[in-house]
Amino acid sequence: MNRINKQILHIALPSIVSNITVPLLGLVDVTIVGHLGSAAYIGAIAVGGMLFNIIYWIFGFLRMGTSGMTSQLYGRRNLTEVTRMLVRAVGIGMAAGICLVVLQEPILGAAFRVIHPTDEVRRLAMLYFHICIWGAPAMLGLYGLTGWYIGMQNSRIPMAIAITQNIVNIAASLTLVYGCGMKVEGVALGTLIAQYAGFLMGVGLWMRHYGKLKAYFRREGLWERSAMRRFFSVNRDIFLRTLCLVAVTLFFTSAGAEQGEVVLAVNTLLMQLFTLYSYIMDGFAYAGEALSGKYIGARNREQFGRTVKCLFAWGSGMALLFTLAYATGGNAFLGLLTDEDKVIAAAGSYFGWALAIPVAGMAAFIWDGIFIGATATRGMLQSMATATAAFFLLYYGLHSLWGNHALWGAFLVYLLMRGLMQSVLSRSVISRAFGT
Repeated sequence: MNRINKQILHIALPSIVSNITVPLLGLVDVTIVGHLGSAAYIGAIAVGGMLFNIIYWIFGFLRMGTSGMTSQLYGRRNLTEVTRMLVRAVGIGMAAGICLVVLQEPILGAAFRVIHPTDEVRRLAMLYFHICIWGAPAMLGLYGLTGWYIGMQNSRIPMAIAITQNIVNIAASLTLVYGCGMKVEGVALGTLIAQYAGFLMGVGLWMRHYGKLKAYFRREGLWERSAMRRFFSVNRDIFLRTLCLVAVTLFFTSAGAEQGEVVLAVNTLLMQLFTLYSYIMDGFAYAGEALSGKYIGARNREQFGRTVKCLFAWGSGMALLFTLAYATGGNAFLGLLTDEDKVIAAAGSYFGWALAIPVAGMAAFIWDGIFIGATATRGMLQSMATATAAFFLLYYGLHSLWGNHALWGAFLVYLLMRGLMQSVLSRSVISRAFGT
């Protein structure tokens, strides 16, 4: 067990660091424009940043699908197919990014039919979007690279890339804004430069650490129909699952906004507790992807079983730790985020729901990683679809009586349902993965 725990932490800890650095890219942009003398700049970055968050969130299947399939190939020591998987993932990611660049006008038009900012914010957001969209091929190509690295049991390189991107973004944005006199366009160019710096660094580190795998690469069969069918089948299920996740997340914000500014502020602040918890748990989910896929590929059911037990032990420990931390320091944390007394006071009515998040969501995070490693993406989709339906049914059934409590109750049921359904499906998923 000690060996497995070391393997889990070897993957989980760098992944946690990477996850924590992700929001820093957007935070840096907001901080810089926040000192340019107009609220319109902040609004433009908020709108543009939200659009890219949704776009890249939806394409997250490129990382997850690649991770699961690569880890199984790594476990089987099929190095020829391992190299083909990298080329497929990066190639398809970059092709998707190019399509986004080509379709930037329709995407922006659709976005502004939903979002209605002021004319000045709209103008600046369009400027930001038209520059940053050129980073889509690099970002989606990097998704494929990151998934491949995790599948190869290496989360340190993605961590190094994430940290470097933040450093480059800060340096480039500050230079362009304060050194060259640019405004929103300088922030956008800084982000664009950081995105390509991360992608090129990912390629360079592959050449340095995995360049010897070029000897195993075979062009024949790279785009073979059966391999492509499997690639898109796995990623289709993850894509549809992500759409459900996005729908719940966006609706949560929208439903809170309909109940007034105070409730929206309360929900936004309390949801930060979930976001912080998810950064940590995603690290253990990544470990689940890499290790479960490796042992399934190697047909080592005993080590797989031990890995699952250790992952749930770590997940249970994290859930308990976060519950205790939020129970004792949650109000102090909210005080760091806002000094609005009425918001903090109102948050007290809903704090119990947020306090239950770590326990309610733990199984969903751990099973997600294991299911991705097993490429059991259909089970993930079924669980997510059922949980999403439960979320909306419960909310619309109770919101007239419970108000915002119905929203939080529905969200907790949504988290619980995902974990419970995956627990039910896990036996058949594991049997299928090992051919028993």
